Amino acid sequence: MILHGYFRSGAAWRTRIALNLKGVAYDQRGVDLRTGVQRDADFLRLNPQGMVPALDIGDAVLTQSPAILEWLEEAYPEPALLPVDPVGRAQVRAMAALIGCDIHPLNNLRVLKEIMSTFGADQAATQAWAARWMVPGFEALSALTERHGGDWLFGDAPTLADCYLIPQLGSARRFEVALEPFPRLLRIEARAMEHSAFAAAHPDRQPDAD
Repeated sequence: MILHGYFRSGAAWRTRIALNLKGVAYDQRGVDLRTGVQRDADFLRLNPQGMVPALDIGDAVLTQSPAILEWLEEAYPEPALLPVDPVGRAQVRAMAALIGCDIHPLNNLRVLKEIMSTFGADQAATQAWAARWMVPGFEALSALTERHGGDWLFGDAPTLADCYLIPQLGSARRFEVALEPFPRLLRIEARAMEHSAFAAAHPDRQPDAD
């Protein structure tokens, strides 16, 4: 199994966490998004969208991290990253989507480059714009965790939602978002950094990190 990704990509990061939690062995191939290699013909044959991650499982290449994580949950059901009951599963998926659909896309590198190019925004203005969307997302996530959380975002074991959370907190720091108003999320992050699966997935520990 080969994961094609970029060490700092939030979507690739969450995929690494899930692979590690499942105990699935994989190799990595770095795709440096800064140089545009994702638009090369060789990579487009793997993923016509020209984005990471792409997971080569031998007889297929899986793209889009939500689909990859759902496939992992079905192909490697233990340890489970979704609750047993349908309502709980929906709640975890909603938490993951809050991050993956409503927060993360608006601080994606290609989106921010377009804002700078189209509207002439400087680095500081672009950074502030990205932060503007993170804070209400974290506020909503904190409220949901107060209802459903335990040691982790939902209950007392890591779920798909935690795979999404940790990379997004990392992105928030790059954009200088104040995280002190979200102590519960920070406690979960601290717990994650003590967990081998999360620690091994950190961007600094990837073979393409610089």
